[in-house]
Amino acid sequence: MRKRSFIIMTILGPVLMAALVILPVYLTSLSGGNLRNVAVLDETGWFFQKFKDQENLHFYYVTTPLEQAKANALVKDNLLLYIPRPSLNVPVNAELYSVSQAGLDVRSYIKMIMKREVQNRKLLAQGIDPNVIKSSEVSINLLTIKVAANGDEKESNTDVEVGLAMFSGILIYFFIFMFGAQVMKGVMEEKTSRIVEVIISSVKPFQLMMGKIIGVAMVGLTQFLLWVLLTFVFVGIFQAGFSGGQFSTELSKLSGQKTSISHLQTVGASDNNSLALGQVSELLSEVNFKTMIFSFLFYFLAGYLLYASLFAAVGSAVDHDADAQQFMLPISIPLIFSVAMTGVVANQPDGVLAFWMSMIPFTSPVIMMMRIPFGVPYWQIALSSGLLLITFVFTTFVAGKIYRIGILIYGKKVNYAELWKWLRY
Repeated sequence: MRKRSFIIMTILGPVLMAALVILPVYLTSLSGGNLRNVAVLDETGWFFQKFKDQENLHFYYVTTPLEQAKANALVKDNLLLYIPRPSLNVPVNAELYSVSQAGLDVRSYIKMIMKREVQNRKLLAQGIDPNVIKSSEVSINLLTIKVAANGDEKESNTDVEVGLAMFSGILIYFFIFMFGAQVMKGVMEEKTSRIVEVIISSVKPFQLMMGKIIGVAMVGLTQFLLWVLLTFVFVGIFQAGFSGGQFSTELSKLSGQKTSISHLQTVGASDNNSLALGQVSELLSEVNFKTMIFSFLFYFLAGYLLYASLFAAVGSAVDHDADAQQFMLPISIPLIFSVAMTGVVANQPDGVLAFWMSMIPFTSPVIMMMRIPFGVPYWQIALSSGLLLITFVFTTFVAGKIYRIGILIYGKKVNYAELWKWLRY
């Protein structure tokens, strides 16, 4: 923890995490005042006065020839929308000229208006009133309600649960690999520098291995908690310094942005802000964060201890990183398979495959953390935790037998047959 790299990463990590939230909002606020003029050259006459001004767009209509219209319109960030007259069919083709790349919102709005106008005219040609079709459109709100065994009903949100499941599982995977690799590299460094020969004159090899594993675990947990704390601090400082609560308003706009005309229109900032924050609070209140936080800490530590003992055994058996690859692949396959199955688990969190993968100790740290946001019975969490702890004790015993011999073996290419001999000593 005294190393300069640890201090830099402890500060840089939350800065990067906060930047993922702050930068889109800040850049959106900077570009919010850039008004772009869009000249419309419509040879069909179908779309005259159909394009309405948006927050950052102003539409005006021209009748000059195309080349002259391009020369007059294409100044700075302005655009030219050219709708040619079709020879036979309805006008479904258009060309958007711009000096710089047109944004996705501009293209979506233009395509939506043209599509709606062409559809209305085709309906009128068939003797159908477009207003009748429009009045028949409805939006369906589907609530997901969980019914407990005692009859209690609780509203849930699948989108929030899937997002939390993916994030939790991948975060566990990331931390297990990152800090497990630190254990392996630390063991290899002490072995190749012969420092370990001095250390084991004072402690037993098993004590040395467990000290390194637990020490790195505490460093990793400390760094993770600092990342979480500093990320909230940085975001809070930026939000407090942002003028007039504009940060919350811009964040609400980004979170609720959809490519539809109703969402492209300017909405009152205060109403939009309070609505978005209310929806977020309501959705997050449905998540059992106490269970999630406790489970995350447990599966992070238990999963790390399980794999770190194996990584320490690999580090003691080899002298170079290249030699470690043949032993790392079998250890890494369960974790990689867990991440590959995230989509299946998210779609069927109560399925047979998800259940058994959350019980198998080598995949349970990732898969069980993905299932918990969906609501898992406590007995399943307890069973998975017990199996994980039992397997950790067993793997630590096996890794210790390899470690106590491997740390004193130099310049020898170790294979699986050799490891089996060490286990039998």
